[in-house]
Amino acid sequence: MWRDVVLVAERDLRIELRSRVATNQVAPFALLVLILFAFALDPDTGVLRTAAPGLYWVVVLFSGVLAVARSGSLDDTDGIRDALRLSGLPPAALFLGKALALAAQLLALELVLIGAVAVLYDAPLAGFPLLVATCLAATVAVAATGVLYSALVAGLRVRDTLLPLLLLPVLAPVLIGATKAFEAAFGAEHIGGWDWCGLVVLFAVVYLAAGHRVYGALMEG
Repeated sequence: MWRDVVLVAERDLRIELRSRVATNQVAPFALLVLILFAFALDPDTGVLRTAAPGLYWVVVLFSGVLAVARSGSLDDTDGIRDALRLSGLPPAALFLGKALALAAQLLALELVLIGAVAVLYDAPLAGFPLLVATCLAATVAVAATGVLYSALVAGLRVRDTLLPLLLLPVLAPVLIGATKAFEAAFGAEHIGGWDWCGLVVLFAVVYLAAGHRVYGALMEG
């Protein structure tokens, strides 16, 4: 199955590299929102530094919705979804492959945004291991949930507006946990960061398990 996972992920990433949607649209949107937050809260750099963890993950989630919508749209043209369903590939491999490709794109975006937060918000990037662990766990949670809900709204005329309404409330616990973990990593809080990271890991595992079990049924629907 893992060979099929890699094949599906390679397909999505190859299409993304050719279209450059993430590079030309998603990343500039995320950076623009961070800059607008900086202008809105300037000149109080203390407020910016305090709010940096929350603002960072809000931008990641909003940008993630765009990336999820793009990932789902790859299978909505030329009967690709039907072809995948009839290809004999295990539904779990399709789910994990698409989640892996989406997670790779989100991690690249988060790396860029970390640098932007450090420059624009003067955020002290301490606690590097906690930062990395939180980013990995939250990215897996966002990618797994995004692929799952993208399949749920596939084929609907209102999927572009319905997807954020369904996705963002489900990811609220991830937003809270990742923000609290980043506050600890940035030095705003000195305890409890790894506990919050563990909560994010828990949600990531739950969302992965749910997608692994029900993705096939959603594709058939």
